[in-house]
Order: sequence, then structure tokens, then C-alpha cells
Amino acid sequence: MMKSDAVRKGPQAAPHRSLLNALGMTPEEMRKPMVGIVSSYNEIVPGHMNLDKIVEAVKLGVAMAGGTPVVFPAIAVCDGIAMGHVGMKYSLVTRDLIADSTECMALAHQFDALVMVPNCDKNVPGLLMAAARVNVPTVFVSGGPMLAGHVGGRKRSLSSMFEAVGAYAAGTITEEELTEYENKVCPTCGSCSGMYTANSMNCLTEALGMGLRGNGTIPAVYSERIKLAKHAGMKVMEMYEKNIRPRDIMTEKAFLNALTVDMALGCSTNSMLHLPAIAHEAGVDLNMDLVNEISAKTPNLCHLAPAGPTYIEELNEAGGVYAVMNELSKKDLLNLDCMTVTGKTVGENIEGCVNRNPELIRPIENPYSATGGIAVLRGNLAPDTAVVKRSAVAPEMLKHEGPARVFDCEEDAIVAIKGGKIVSGDVVIIRYEGPKGGPGMREMLNPTSAIAGMGLGESVALITDGRFSGASRGASIGHVSPEAAVGGPIALVEEGDMISIDINNHSLNVLVSDEELAARRAKWQPREPKVTTGYLARYASMVTSGNRGAVLEIPGKSQD
Repeated sequence: MMKSDAVRKGPQAAPHRSLLNALGMTPEEMRKPMVGIVSSYNEIVPGHMNLDKIVEAVKLGVAMAGGTPVVFPAIAVCDGIAMGHVGMKYSLVTRDLIADSTECMALAHQFDALVMVPNCDKNVPGLLMAAARVNVPTVFVSGGPMLAGHVGGRKRSLSSMFEAVGAYAAGTITEEELTEYENKVCPTCGSCSGMYTANSMNCLTEALGMGLRGNGTIPAVYSERIKLAKHAGMKVMEMYEKNIRPRDIMTEKAFLNALTVDMALGCSTNSMLHLPAIAHEAGVDLNMDLVNEISAKTPNLCHLAPAGPTYIEELNEAGGVYAVMNELSKKDLLNLDCMTVTGKTVGENIEGCVNRNPELIRPIENPYSATGGIAVLRGNLAPDTAVVKRSAVAPEMLKHEGPARVFDCEEDAIVAIKGGKIVSGDVVIIRYEGPKGGPGMREMLNPTSAIAGMGLGESVALITDGRFSGASRGASIGHVSPEAAVGGPIALVEEGDMISIDINNHSLNVLVSDEELAARRAKWQPREPKVTTGYLARYASMVTSGNRGAVLEIPGKSQD
């Protein structure tokens, strides 16, 4: 029996069939499994402008394999366009809107299977959350990464653009040079070309087993991407016939694989928000303490932008995610028996996948570092953890002590940075930007890029209860939990307090006595919410802290 029989079979479904007739659906189509294709297409996100072509290819693949494809939409925000203003409050929060609306559409219309077509930062995790929730056979196919731009004879990307703004503010490049960056760093459609959040999550979709080979790396403008989409449409019908569902694939072992690949690739710190949230929907508790355990035994094999000068298109040429996974398997670092949407196990998928560029994907015997790309920190400044992309930190900043320069919002910090008021050795603190305090946990690409662009990337740290773009680099420590809005210790830091950072030893502390912190806490008062109406107010009332993946829960009802 098909799930869609509820709306297409028997006398009681006659009213439903009459409405399907209004769509032009034939009796032959009504007899086939109904496959929902979730399209994130729109005309404002560069990573999504080509998704109409991907969706058409998926439809063809579904139809060729005996299904009836039906398209419905999902929203998307462009983090780059939303960056640095109130719009960034509306980025992370869309993850839950995407998951909720997809759940509503899928269950209201009783689809038998789904193909998810996302590309950018919140669509991939939002749709993975929905896939776990709805739990019908599902395959992912993204829109693919952007090709790198070229400026001054070097490959460039969006992070180069934001850093160029900092360089212009510092007077080290001219307005004409800034315009050249503007016109050349984003040359094609696709998700921005480095190992930023969108590409991190698309690559991790392969590692989780929810996307076909190449899903994370085949460039958006390559015809191979259209072929991949057709195969995704065909493959979902195989998943339907075999009744292989997302929760059969997204098991605890699969999430451990994803964390391991994350460490090897050097993914965005945002993955530390999204993987726990997806796992939560799949009924898996992904404890943040696992991150350092996995990092300790997983070598970092890739230094893709912003950590290095190479891009996703080159990772694709080197063999892609499967080649990285094959390297990891040489030291038994992966669970090879996990099922995937290929209908085969991880071990079967990666067998014989050759690393074609040992300079880009370091062999397991010669990694960039013996430990993974992300580290979780704890201390009296972050009792419930903070997160840093260790692979993008200059060696001299892995251990640092400096005076706190305290700001209660991103905008004030940017004014100080661009005004030359931040100097070598400083530790910039940006607080009240967490999930509740923001609300929405804004990304801090503008201040990190300004710091880098002004030549301070190897001498200034930035700590926030907000988060960072995957394009951020340097000693950028985010997701500080508990956040300032709920009285976390970051709210108690004062200008000039000495901050101690030791990334390799996973510690983050303010060098103030327990007695002094207790005295400050006694005086601390919660702030009035920044937003009191609309979706952001509802979000702030329900959202948990960054260390729990900023998942939503009913107020007063703990899900621990």
C-alpha cells in the first residue's frame, strides 16, 4: 500500500482525485508512487538560481523510474546578502521554517517519497531535519558550488571580497581594486566556492549517506550536475522499492562518520550547530563532547578556502568527498557498514575511490595536522562549550592571552575595528548576539573579515555567543554557551579583563577570580528583548543554546 493511497484510492478519495484532476494529473500518474520534489529555487540567492534546471532533471529521473513527480517550494536566505545588517537575524531561523513547512507539505499531501533540492546554508540542514522527521524514502541533490573567481592572477571567493573591504578601510587597496574584486569574485551561480557552510553541509550530506557521490563537489555549472539530478530522481524510486528511509541511514554511526569527515575536510563551525539539530530530529543524541574525541584521532587532510588557497572545484577534481573518506578508511576511522541512498554501504561506495591530488587531499600518512579541523573549548567563559575552526587559525594564535575589548552588538565592534581602535593582541568580545539574544545568532563575517583585511588576522582573536560564516578565518571562537542573554559568563566580562585562549588544550577562560565573577553575577540584570513581535520573538522564546544546536523546544518543556 502506498502512503499516497490516502488521497488517491477508493470512493472516499474521490474528492481528492477531483482536485488532482484539476492539476491535469492523469489516471496513469495517479497509480504511481507520488514523489515530492522540494525546490529551494528563487531569484535572490545565487546558489539557487539554477535549481529550476536541477528540479526538471530530478522530475525526469523520477518519471523514468516509474514515479509521479510533484514539485513544491522551500524558502532560502542568501547569507552573503543578509550579512552585516538586520537581515542576518533572519538566516539561522529559516532552518526551522524550512523543516516545518516541508513537514507540513509532505504530510498534508501524503507523498510516498521525497527528493530534496537545496544548496545554501540553512536549506541543507533544514531539509535534512525535515527528512528525518517525515521519514519517507528521500534523496538529496544540491545545486552545486560556484566556480572560484580570479583577481590578480589568483583564485578568489566571497571571503576575499569581505576581506577586501577591510583592506580598503585600512588604505591598503584602492577603490578601483575593490571594484575589481566586486566584479570578479563570484563569477557563476552556485554556493560560494570555498569550504563555507553551504558546501560543508552538502559534502556532509554525502558523508551521512543522504546524497549521491559528487553531491557536495560537482560545480553548479557543470553538465555532470544535471546528470546527478537525474540519477537522484531514479535513485529515490529504488529507495522507495526497498523501503530504505532517512532514519535507516541517519543512524548514530552515520553521524559519527559525518563528524569524522567534517574534521578531515575542515568544515564550517556552523556544522556544529546543524549536525546536532539534524541528529535531534533523527532521535540521535549528538553530544558535543564527542567532537574533541573524534578530532583527537582524525587528521585534517584538506585546507580549502578560507583555510587555504584551494576551492571546492579542485576538491571535485581530486576525487571529492569519497576520496577523502577512502583516505580515512585506511586507519579504520569510519563505520563502513552504514547504509546510504546509493543502496550500498559506505564501504562499498568508497572502495577504489582514488585520491588524484595528494597536495589537495593529503594522504592519511601526511596530514596538515594530526587532529581535526574543529575544536570545542570549555572554561569559565564557556562552561557549556564554544567552537573554533582550528584549521583556519594561524599557529601563533592557537594559544593567546590578551585584553578583552567588549561590545554588546556586532555593529559597535565593526565601528571600532574599522576606526583603528583594535590593536594587535586584543581579544574582541561580541555578546548578546546568541540564539535568544540576537535573536537569531548572527554570523560575524564582517568583523572577522575587517580584522583580516586590516592585517590583524594573526594577532587579534574574536569571541562571540553568535556564530561565524564558514568564510571566516583566524582565531574566531563562536557559539559561546550559555549565551549572554541568559546570564552566561560572557555577559560578565568587562573591558580590559585578560582572556586566555588555548585551542589545542580546549580551554577558554577569563582571568578573573570566582569571587569577582560571583559579585558581577549578583549585579547582572537580564536585558529587555530586542524584538517583541513577529517570528523572531516566537523563535527567541523557543530556541535553545548553541551547544544544543539551537533547536526549538516548547517553553517550559525540557527535551534533555
